[in-house]
Amino acid sequence: MANRRVLVKRRKAVRNIRKITRTMQLIATARFQAAHNRATAGKPYTEKLTQLVNDLSQATEGLEHPLMESHADAGPQALVILTSNRGLCGGYNANVLRVAREFIAERETEGLAVEATMVGKKGIGYFRFLGRAMVPAATDIGDMPRFDQVEPLANSLMERFTAGEIASLHVVYMQYISAGRQRPVVERILPLTRELTEGEQDTRTQVDYEFSPEPEKILDELLPAAVRVRFYQCFTDAAVSEQIARMVAMKAATEGAEDMIKRLTQQYNRARQTQITMELLDIVGGANALA
Repeated sequence: MANRRVLVKRRKAVRNIRKITRTMQLIATARFQAAHNRATAGKPYTEKLTQLVNDLSQATEGLEHPLMESHADAGPQALVILTSNRGLCGGYNANVLRVAREFIAERETEGLAVEATMVGKKGIGYFRFLGRAMVPAATDIGDMPRFDQVEPLANSLMERFTAGEIASLHVVYMQYISAGRQRPVVERILPLTRELTEGEQDTRTQVDYEFSPEPEKILDELLPAAVRVRFYQCFTDAAVSEQIARMVAMKAATEGAEDMIKRLTQQYNRARQTQITMELLDIVGGANALA
């Protein structure tokens, strides 16, 4: 009987866990849709603004801007690492932190200093565990980042870059490609440069621009806006990738709990059948003894 009671308690505990994981899966699914809409809605604007900045920079060759200047020896390279505030999202944080460690190790072998700015409680806790220096950033952004939450950090980093306090700005995050594909990447935000893919010069149409007002004034407005938008896009991509990772992890946990419930039910039925058989044997044995 003790074995049966243990099996009943275990099965009840697993059923409670299944309810929790199933609920978390449904919540992550609902949040994924909202995060997906936010991320996909901003991408065309980000891509078009980046393309416009590139075209204007190409059309105004020789034009200099503080956000486009290289500061190789100015100071450490700033690395912003985007992790989640909560766990139960599979290998999401582990993959982002792995890429961040590889980037830091690569730069350190080259003799370059890296200043890590951590966003998210999981990343902060991990770097504290490793004993690595970091700059803890805001942890209240959550899985629904707003532009007004991200903009102050982007402005601060741009000011430090133009002042020569940091040599460059990179962001490590989980890039959202599709619902079935996300990958941890390191994206350079500063300095802004004209990056052409192979053959782009030949395939893209060259446009002659007439500037009003002067190109310097236009780029003074466009370049900071492009940095803020690209920086914010990293946060929205990270948010939707986090919800996908949590959906997958909770779905796997729910399925694992269901399999365990089936196994425990089978064990309970066998134990119950064994107990009934033993009781019947005792009854038959007693009846034979009285006969």
